[in-house]
Amino acid sequence: MIYVVVILLLFIVIYGPQLWIRMVLDRHNQHDEENFPGTGGELARHLLDRYDLQEVKVEITDKGDHYSPDERAVRLTRDKFEGKTLTAITVAAHECGHAYQHAVGEPLFLLRTRLAGISSVAQRVGSFLLFAAPFSVLITRAPSAAVLNISGAFLIMGFAIVMHLLTLPVELDASFKKALPLLSSGYLSERQMPAARSILRAAAWTYVAASLSTLFNFWRWLTVLKR
Repeated sequence: MIYVVVILLLFIVIYGPQLWIRMVLDRHNQHDEENFPGTGGELARHLLDRYDLQEVKVEITDKGDHYSPDERAVRLTRDKFEGKTLTAITVAAHECGHAYQHAVGEPLFLLRTRLAGISSVAQRVGSFLLFAAPFSVLITRAPSAAVLNISGAFLIMGFAIVMHLLTLPVELDASFKKALPLLSSGYLSERQMPAARSILRAAAWTYVAASLSTLFNFWRWLTVLKR
């Protein structure tokens, strides 16, 4: 019974934020909710031009809303790119906030960008080390080889968790120091601002939800190796 309760609590802690984020975004993504003059994609283009970032592209993606610093592109899912909803407008402003962070060379954003690249490689190496650990024992006939591989793999996989948590200040800045002042300067009415704040909060905490999922996967590996 205690084990079931622990699993349930873990599920709530890990997947609860993801469900909350999805609920907030979906709630304000109804096409008949607002009557905005343009789409999320059009607003993104307007905001980028307003800050002399004409070189930054605005594109449709199926990999989630994000800003790509390598390709200098704000990418929105089709519903945000083509939608005239509060979610579409607000998320577009949030991603443009990242483009502005990049343009002015904000240190935390640049650090996050470097960490993201390292983390991607680290996770692949960590997965390989975990997979290779049993074979290293067979080849070297030394159990210590597996211990080294597993320890190294966990250190590398843990890097992803650290990266996600360090990302939070960058996301909060994009939401509340970049997007929110823009939206409140005439793009949204006072009545729409509370909902916009909720959407921006959800956008910022997306990486925290991702870090919890990574932590859960880390814990699952530990339980498997203890058997």
